[in-house]
Amino acid sequence: MSNPSLEILPWWKTTTVYQIYPRSFKDSTGDGIGDIPGIISKLDYLQDLGVGTIWFSPFFSSPQADHGYDVSDYRRIAPEYGTMLDCERLIHEIHNRGMHVVLDMVLNHTSNQHPWFLESRSSRESPKRDWYIWRDGRRSRGRKPPNNWKAVVGGSGWHYDEQTDQWYWAQFLPFQPDLNYRNSEVKQEMFDIVRFWLNKGVDGFRLDIINAIYEDEALRDNPFVLKLFPSEEYEKSFFQNRIHTVNHSDNFAFVKELRSVMDEYSDPERFLVGEVAASLETLKRYCGEEINTNQTNGLHLTFLFQSLDADFDAHTFRNLISRYEQYFAEPYSPTWVFSNHDQMRRISRLRNDVDKAKLNVTLQLTVRGVPYIYYGEEIGMPNHRLPLKTAQDPVALKYSWIPQFLVNLLTRSGSVLLNRDDCRTPMQWNSSPNAGFCSEESEPWLPVEPRYETINVDYEESQPNSLLHCYKSLLRLRRQMPALHSGSLHLINLFLHKKSILSFERKYDKQVVQIWLNFSDRPIQIEEIQGRAELIFSTRREPTPLNNTGIHLEPFQGIILETHHD
Repeated sequence: MSNPSLEILPWWKTTTVYQIYPRSFKDSTGDGIGDIPGIISKLDYLQDLGVGTIWFSPFFSSPQADHGYDVSDYRRIAPEYGTMLDCERLIHEIHNRGMHVVLDMVLNHTSNQHPWFLESRSSRESPKRDWYIWRDGRRSRGRKPPNNWKAVVGGSGWHYDEQTDQWYWAQFLPFQPDLNYRNSEVKQEMFDIVRFWLNKGVDGFRLDIINAIYEDEALRDNPFVLKLFPSEEYEKSFFQNRIHTVNHSDNFAFVKELRSVMDEYSDPERFLVGEVAASLETLKRYCGEEINTNQTNGLHLTFLFQSLDADFDAHTFRNLISRYEQYFAEPYSPTWVFSNHDQMRRISRLRNDVDKAKLNVTLQLTVRGVPYIYYGEEIGMPNHRLPLKTAQDPVALKYSWIPQFLVNLLTRSGSVLLNRDDCRTPMQWNSSPNAGFCSEESEPWLPVEPRYETINVDYEESQPNSLLHCYKSLLRLRRQMPALHSGSLHLINLFLHKKSILSFERKYDKQVVQIWLNFSDRPIQIEEIQGRAELIFSTRREPTPLNNTGIHLEPFQGIILETHHD
């Protein structure tokens, strides 16, 4: 029987993805807004960092009411970000550096300023009326929503239009009406848009709220449940079990159709990663069924957001790895994500503890699966707590009535991020005013986080023990060692210290690597090393005692050993 760890995996299974929020990465024009030429100027930095793929939040034409997630033209670039020529140059420059390009594709909805919606809204007889989800209201004169469906961000997802005396459905915010994929013209047009970007050389797509594409055609009410805040695993929130509005059964057939579009392009292979909040069972369904030894027929990957709120301890991560391996064994692949443009930055969840951040990324870059790094995570950029009332984030403005003390309490607990501006502040390049994101004379679109003078790329480059150098070392090892990017994974059972230590082994052919992570605040001596071992990485620069009988781990220290069995 062949060893599955010796399979030659497709590039997207062995890559590391770096997410850029274009508005916040690098401003080249002085208007305080990041742009595509600014990104191009920093590609050498990303290549030196060691990431293999860059995912861009949307820079399509948009009124920017939700900063690009409200698209008004999928085939044009928003002028504040640049031109189509800039975009084509970006793709070319990334490929020239041996890296890949992933675009954020918002299939579920458009802007209410998109010409399609303006036409759809103009009349009940409009040829594009059925491109969106319009329904009559209930009760007297139809002035009540068609049913009880809530939007993802709370409140009714139905919005009344006086001109045509009907309601339209918006899964997210009122200015983001949902497309109607039961209309074959809509589906064909959106698939053609996907092909448009694939023809330009894009290597893949991150699919925004792809689990909301279809709703119940009969518009049945969602059941009541006693749950207010949404979680990353279940569909229950705002006192509804959203069985009729998210993860509808028709979504699973849709992603297979979309996969067939991607499979039209095979040199190189392209891939899809879906934003889905659901149980592991449901997430696996989005990836489809196994059709051969190294391929499925659905989404290539889905984000596994269970890691976002996981307790920072050995027991929790051991169980999480075990569950990921159970549900996403080859040919499936898990993803590892700890921050993004909608979530609290990881270092803030870790109370700004750099040792814990180093331990966290050692786990992220050595387990089996595809890691996703959010811009600035590599330097420990923290959240910048900003008031709701002055927010640019439309979700924050929706909840600006909440007292600030309660916002602080929720944010401090890590249970919810009401103001997404907090995690979208400008990238911190150096210690100059505005952190090198834009010129000193410019005003950045969001305030720079105040600790930028010591939390920035230039400063951490000069500090050998910085978080940035930890990322670089791990990314280099991951690229160089097949065991880390393509190997099988085996959890090491510990009889002692199992509450404090997480350990696992990665194996590819004869290469065997062990990862040892101390999640406790006390030093620990490990005696469970078998065979000869060579220390090839440590989160600490101080020498790590290592001999044939054991190793010594400092609090929150992680190490990687290459083992040799005689």
